[in-house]
Order: sequence, then structure tokens, then C-alpha cells
Amino acid sequence: MVLTYHTDEDIQTDVLEELAWDTSVRPNEIGVVVKNGIVTLTGWVDTYVKKMAVQDAAHRVRQVKAVANDIEIRLPSSSERTDTDLAGAVLNALHWDAAISTDKLDVTVSKGWVTLKGEVEHGFQKVDATRAVSRLAGVKGMSNQIIVKPLLVAADLQQKIEKALVRNAEFDAKHINIEVHNGLVVLKGSVRSYAEKRAAEQSVMLAPGVTSIDNSITIVPAI
Repeated sequence: MVLTYHTDEDIQTDVLEELAWDTSVRPNEIGVVVKNGIVTLTGWVDTYVKKMAVQDAAHRVRQVKAVANDIEIRLPSSSERTDTDLAGAVLNALHWDAAISTDKLDVTVSKGWVTLKGEVEHGFQKVDATRAVSRLAGVKGMSNQIIVKPLLVAADLQQKIEKALVRNAEFDAKHINIEVHNGLVVLKGSVRSYAEKRAAEQSVMLAPGVTSIDNSITIVPAI
């Protein structure tokens, strides 16, 4: 069924319904205002993860043009930590949870806001760093400024990605085309399902030197 939205009220209703559908947040804690397709979120939550979950839920709604996330994080007394304690927890999380060496990373914590800088070899390491840090108690926000530094020239990287796609049994690689531009990998072609599209993206993200992915693969269901 195709849904058509005509008003900001329609979008607001669907954002609220999406929040109610997502069990990780409590919609009664969140205010939702929509103007010209732009959603403004207000209210408060007790973790950074919940703040991002609300934001992601809003972005999932069709016709939402942008999201302004003004949600506050109010930590319970049991989650309050000094910046020194939080910095130590961040280093441990990067090492043990994300399996990332911190030798080439700079970690800064100021009033609960974590900033990560430095270099990693794989794009998924940057993603894992965000995941590991955002779940820590006491984090009020974060900026992931980590750079993925390619170790391979574009031609070598493309060849390795093509071989990885062929090895993956979850999709038919012959229908996928690859372009590499300074660490940006553009995927084109077609697959049979959303799961195959995601599997192709995840396979590419494992390659060293991939900084970002433009997944333009189309889904053509098998007849």
C-alpha cells in the first residue's frame, strides 16, 4: 500500500507512531514538532543511545526532510561520571568492545561530550567506535572525527572488493558494479532483496581503506 502525505500533521502522527513502535524509547518523553517537513525533537532521555534512537526513528518516516534533535540528556545520579573516569571508560571500550588500537587515536572528554580523532585502517572500525562509545553510561554526546586512511591504491582496493563480493554466498556478485573514488565505494547494479543489498554493503565495509559507501544497488525481486 502506498501512503501519501499532504500535511505536517500527517508526518507528525507517523513520527509519533514510529516512536511508539520502537521499544527502545518512551514516546511520552518526546515532543515532536513538524514544519515544512522538518522535524524538531524535544524532551529528555537518560542515555545518548536513546537520543540517537529517537533521531533514527524520525528519519525512518517517509517525507521527513530533516531532523533537529534538541532532546536533552539527563543522567541519573548513578550514571554521573567525571570526565576523567569517562575518558578511561572510552579507552577500555575502544580496546575491548571495538577491538581498536588506541595508539593512533586521540580521546577528549569535556562535560560528558566525547570527541574521537585519529586514524584507523577500516571503515567498520570507525562505525564500531561510535557504537562502543555511545553505549557508555555518562556519555552526553560524541563527535567521531576519526579518519579512515587507505592503505591501498584505488585499483588494488577495487580488486580486493570484487573478490570479496564473489566469495560471499549471500548474493550474486555478477550483477553488482563497483566504483572507487579515494576511499568512497559506489555500489551499483541489482540484487533480489534488501537483505542482499545490506549484505553487499557489509562485505565492502570490511575492506581496508574504505571510508564510506554509496549503496545505489536497486532491488529487483525474483519473479
